[in-house]
Amino acid sequence: MNFVKYLLKFNKLLLLKLLFLYRKIFSYLKILRIGFLYKLKPISDKFGFDRGKPIDRYYIEKFLELNSKFIKGSVLEIGEDAYSKKFGRLNVQSFDILHPIEGNPRATIIGDLSKENFFCNKTFDCIIFTQTLNCIFDIKIVVKNLYSILKPGGVLLLTVPGISRISDYDMNRWGEYWRFTPLAIKKLLAIFFDEKNINIGSYGNALSAISFLHGLSFDELTKYELDYKDNSYPIIVFAVAYKDKL
Repeated sequence: MNFVKYLLKFNKLLLLKLLFLYRKIFSYLKILRIGFLYKLKPISDKFGFDRGKPIDRYYIEKFLELNSKFIKGSVLEIGEDAYSKKFGRLNVQSFDILHPIEGNPRATIIGDLSKENFFCNKTFDCIIFTQTLNCIFDIKIVVKNLYSILKPGGVLLLTVPGISRISDYDMNRWGEYWRFTPLAIKKLLAIFFDEKNINIGSYGNALSAISFLHGLSFDELTKYELDYKDNSYPIIVFAVAYKDKL
């Protein structure tokens, strides 16, 4: 009997020691995993495109997936129609692509949203406007023009960068001017949209922000690490803005 008790006690102590050792090893591995971010230069200077899908794209697509019910009817996108087709699926009747200058063979509309005299002879049920506002200096005019080409009851799906490195590609072509907070976007949209028709939010946390700045891809973090939300670290800010029906 004493021998049985001894075995049970020994096994319990062994189990506790193994559990303690596992926790120590796990903590050490976590430190090693994060420690390689301790660098002056980024791991990738291409936003993570060379390693997979960038972290901000994970958040943009999450936002569009959650709001895919609005991507229907006549849809306008900037530069390409990839998101319209991916998330609109069979609900989109017409796809249009806006480009500010000649040279994009896929563009169906040529026009500069930052100009007061912007003109478009079409209106839209949905406008997908992702990571573009930061590349335009006169942002108030842009929102005014976006509002004007929405149909009554139409929806603007907007994303902008919060915490992000500068895009050399954009800077060298048309410029990079802005990073935004949720409050800034809310006040900007409220100049033209009724405030009750504006829904604002953000995605990101300290770890995903540091990883994004280093150029890691989204699949180098766990889903929990990506989806944990801390409003103090917005990688992207998003908005759903409705135009009043007549």
